[in-house]
Amino acid sequence: MFLNRFADGVDAVDLTGTEEFASLLQSADELGVTHADTVRYVSRNTVVRGQRFHFSEWGVPGRPQLLLLHGGNQSAHSWDLVSLHLADRFHVFALDQRGHGDSEWSRELDYSLDAMVADAEAFVAAVGLDRPVVLGHSMGGRVTLTLALRRPDLARALVVVDVGPEVSEAGARTILDFVARNLEFDDLDQFVDNVVRYDPFRSREHITRTLRYNLLQRADGRWISKVDHRRIPHPNRALTLDDVRAIEVPVLVVRGAESNILEADAAVRFADALPSGRLVTVDRTGHNVHSGNTTGFLAAVAPFLEAVTGD
Repeated sequence: MFLNRFADGVDAVDLTGTEEFASLLQSADELGVTHADTVRYVSRNTVVRGQRFHFSEWGVPGRPQLLLLHGGNQSAHSWDLVSLHLADRFHVFALDQRGHGDSEWSRELDYSLDAMVADAEAFVAAVGLDRPVVLGHSMGGRVTLTLALRRPDLARALVVVDVGPEVSEAGARTILDFVARNLEFDDLDQFVDNVVRYDPFRSREHITRTLRYNLLQRADGRWISKVDHRRIPHPNRALTLDDVRAIEVPVLVVRGAESNILEADAAVRFADALPSGRLVTVDRTGHNVHSGNTTGFLAAVAPFLEAVTGD
């Protein structure tokens, strides 16, 4: 019933003339996110490991490459404002991970960390990325760290957003409870109300605008989130501080000042364990750092990206 099947075409679709892009520009202007007058933004698909993946591509080939990995129950669109701002300096690839957004759902119901790391590694090869900087939020941050441990040669640097070896169990339960209560619903306004209560740092207007690519409407009229509803939490081995000591590339750890997931002392221990790690805390935002305070996130991250890519 929920199998998310889309056309497997691999041709790039230009989105800059769409209502979706116009809406994004409006949000950027309201939130103070600067961007170039002309931006390349396309939607693409690729097939890796026998599964179709959707991704957004921003910017001009030949610029330093960024791979963006979203958090659980989100999508590549969670990075849209960040990508818009960075597209004049970087070649940005934002991936819908398996079972999320417009990527295919796993036929085997395999949503393990191992599977997602293998997907990311195969995606890098499939689209021809050459030592990109990998940015990962929450679930995507865990993928980022594990990928760096398994393939130390793959990324030139990492940005890990509001996750680490030590996370708050109570905060994680809050996320799982919110997701479980909001998989499907009848009324869009009620859903927006729920999101605002859960994440008060995001503007109601921007949340409303992003619904169009985070939700699907079924034939019976009910709305559902664009994630595989059959997905269940997978018992993955947790990374430890000893594990991350083996990551030698530069790592920027980004924490939301009001995060209920990555607590302040845990973030310090994480950054201290990294051979080339640095911690920044972004004010006026919680776990969803880059959407709760996009300008603060960009102010923290852009100088790091420019430094590690030589710009």
